[in-house]
Amino acid sequence: MVLGVKKPDDKKAIKKAYHKLSLKWHPDRNPDNVAEATEVFKKIGEAYDVLSDDRKREIYDLHGKEGLNPSAGG
Repeated sequence: MVLGVKKPDDKKAIKKAYHKLSLKWHPDRNPDNVAEATEVFKKIGEAYDVLSDDRKREIYDLHGKEGLNPSAGG
């Protein structure tokens, strides 16, 4: 649960969680731990990309992360 939201949360709650976490984990705000911040920031962006797109969210709900991987043959 990267963004800390629950399945029934609406897009407004998802966007709010994304903004809060992206500000916290932005690499520029974490100069002492850029590598970890970059990795977490990337995961936050990926999670938001899926949860904010109804089609991607439906695929994820049905097939998990593998369903979103184009090379998985889905």
